[in-house]
Amino acid sequence: MTTRPHTSALSLHRELTAIWGTPPGWGRLQAVNHTVIGKRFMLTALVFFAIGGVLAMLIRTQLATTQSAFLDAAAYAQVFTMHGVVMMFLFAIPFFEGLAMYLLPKMLGSRDLAFPRMSAYGYWCYLFGGTFLVGALVAGVAPDGGWFMYTPLSSSTYTPGINADVWLLGITFVEISALSAAVEILVSILKLRAPGMSLTRMPVFAWYMLIVAGMMLIGFPPLILGSILLEAERAFGLPFFDPNRGGDPLLWQHLFWLFGHPEVYIIFLPAAGALSTIIPTLARRPLEGYEIVVAAVIALAFLSFGLWVHHMYTVGIPHVALSFFSAASGLAAVPTGVQIFAWLATLAHGRPRLSVPMLHVFGFFFVFVLGGLTGVMLAMVPFDWQAHDTHFVVAHLHYVLVGGFVFPMMAAAYYWLPHIFGRQSVQHLSHAAFWTVFIGFNLTFFSMHLTGLRGMPRRISTYPPEAGWEVLNFVSSMGGFIMTTGFALVALDLLLLAVFGKPFRRNPWGAGTLEWAMPTPPPAYAFASLPEIAERADRLDPDALGPALAAGKGYLGAARNGWMEVLGVDMVTGRPQQVIVLPKRTILPLLTAVATGSFFGLLLLKLYWLTPVALLAIVALFILWTRDCGLTSDLAELPIGHGQDLPHHYQSEKPPSYWAMVSTLAADATLFASLIFGVFFLWLSAPNWPPGLGIPFDVFTCLAGMAALVVAAAFGQARLSDTGRTARNLCVAALAYGAALTILVVFLVDIHGEATRHAAVASIFAIKSYAAFHVSVGLILSLFCFWRVKSGYVSARRNLDLRPARLWHGFTLITGLIAMAFPFILKLLTDGAGT
Repeated sequence: MTTRPHTSALSLHRELTAIWGTPPGWGRLQAVNHTVIGKRFMLTALVFFAIGGVLAMLIRTQLATTQSAFLDAAAYAQVFTMHGVVMMFLFAIPFFEGLAMYLLPKMLGSRDLAFPRMSAYGYWCYLFGGTFLVGALVAGVAPDGGWFMYTPLSSSTYTPGINADVWLLGITFVEISALSAAVEILVSILKLRAPGMSLTRMPVFAWYMLIVAGMMLIGFPPLILGSILLEAERAFGLPFFDPNRGGDPLLWQHLFWLFGHPEVYIIFLPAAGALSTIIPTLARRPLEGYEIVVAAVIALAFLSFGLWVHHMYTVGIPHVALSFFSAASGLAAVPTGVQIFAWLATLAHGRPRLSVPMLHVFGFFFVFVLGGLTGVMLAMVPFDWQAHDTHFVVAHLHYVLVGGFVFPMMAAAYYWLPHIFGRQSVQHLSHAAFWTVFIGFNLTFFSMHLTGLRGMPRRISTYPPEAGWEVLNFVSSMGGFIMTTGFALVALDLLLLAVFGKPFRRNPWGAGTLEWAMPTPPPAYAFASLPEIAERADRLDPDALGPALAAGKGYLGAARNGWMEVLGVDMVTGRPQQVIVLPKRTILPLLTAVATGSFFGLLLLKLYWLTPVALLAIVALFILWTRDCGLTSDLAELPIGHGQDLPHHYQSEKPPSYWAMVSTLAADATLFASLIFGVFFLWLSAPNWPPGLGIPFDVFTCLAGMAALVVAAAFGQARLSDTGRTARNLCVAALAYGAALTILVVFLVDIHGEATRHAAVASIFAIKSYAAFHVSVGLILSLFCFWRVKSGYVSARRNLDLRPARLWHGFTLITGLIAMAFPFILKLLTDGAGT
């Protein structure tokens, strides 16, 4: 174990660049560095934004005049649907993920995120999934049921082609990227901060992203579940949404909006975090009410999950429930208002600089507040009944999302692009670009409020001359083209900034956050040495910190063994706990994403018999990720500087991978809870319950499966003091998992025919399939851990490989026992309802 001495800041820079850098040419396909991946996310999201903008102009061209023949109804449906899909799934969320990946390590005083290879895998899944969706539009088979894909319109009866399958499979593919980013961001913020950076000292942007990552883990699984269930209905006839066979189309709306309404806040909060960072810097004053703002964001996150029925007021919800959701929708304005007043107070007490980012901040205030006011109007049930499914809702949505996301992100672009490129804006086009976007936007969408109030429905492609909407629609369309011109000017202006901007040395805004305590453009390793934080991380002096850190005077101020080293800290206090050695660049994330894409492609082509091959390839590639990770001998504690020594993360109790599994299981539990919710919703609300056929239930099968799961989970909790006994325990666990999997597969094959006849049996099929998947993963983890033990990677001290697997075994036991007993539970319920 050697630490290579350095003689100067320049030699340290060269050594760290050799370790952390990405080689040119084909080597870029191996990139895992957060700076590279973050920029790729943002650039790709902007390309999709341009595509979505072109689709929006096609829509506005069609609606500019009455009886327009520019697009026929079928083409319009595809364009309309893909505009929403692109903007919601392929632009907004991936863009802020990229911004977070780029900024968070730099703001937190770290060198990278916790799982660089997972970041790269998430990017490739996003790129391939987005290309999958846009390619379907080019081929003329894009989804055409709206970006919300309401059933029964999206069922095989009314959409018999592959259009709906493209949405269901493509969105699920893209959501893999979103969930991997959520785990990455959550664990990185909690574990990879600079020493001394407690939660109360974190920059406010990190707080926003921590909360958003948690919301993504809870909010996205219901959509993934709904997509899986609808695809199962379309492909295999399982009737979850068919009322003739015990299903209910409203189940889709519940699952979709359990995701859809929190998503609005998932999109808004990162932009709000950027504003909470930019406004204090430009006002030359710390953010007013830091603690209150954080509390408001947490409150808003909790409220967002209680508002999904806000979109379902007209479906026949009981009046008591309507009152509750209406009140909750109005209450959401309170924490949002707290943030807005904190920003205004910061500006009022400071000395604001009227720079280009501040111009976009003022644009945000004007547009978003108007969108918030119309949101409060729509939260009231009587008004919503009148305005539901009209252009008034379209206008509100765009005022909230464009005002709450696009304007702040344009402010963020002008604020942080100097960091990315090392150049400041020349600002020749900046003001003209802003005013063109601002005027065009308000012309477009303010007019839609009026057409909505005059009764124009959403989603229609033509309208009659006598409706009286043509003048307002023409104004909206002209405003749309003006706005598009403005965005083109913004793009040109930012390109000029990158190529011809004025170079600067460091921190042009006089900011107090850590990302400016490094050279710009930033080196691959971010910090040559890591700082110690003794005050809130938005009140620092980057100009003083930067030279000292570059000279290696902080923590980890030297290269060691060619390792990519960062520090892991206590999640609350920020006390250093472990040296985390990150995996190096590799092409494996790209290959794994290709295999994942092939799996979804085979499903789309109905080549189900080939999907096991793709799944085996995915599993094999993930296992290959670990071939160069781990230790085969125990290490002494490692010096980190300032007289401190810490253990290698493989010899630590709860390293980042442990918390990644905890986060993953939180999302998994949400999906399972959503599945149980869906079954009970059908039992309570769907027609044709109880079913006219018996519920399949076998006491022997249930007890045998439960016994196998108990044995698997018990022996999966391998003892760590004796590697020989650990290996034997893992063998027993694998055998027990194999027995449980066999029992489940036999049961599923036996009831598949009946599962197509009624949603009650289909629900049992779904829950047992969920259990079978988890048992399969438990089997793979047991065999993987056995191999790692036999290969010398595991000892009493080096037991990282076993800890996440233990969590999975426990979770699988709990959910598996519920799944095994569920037919009995459902039989009791349906028999009771039948009597």
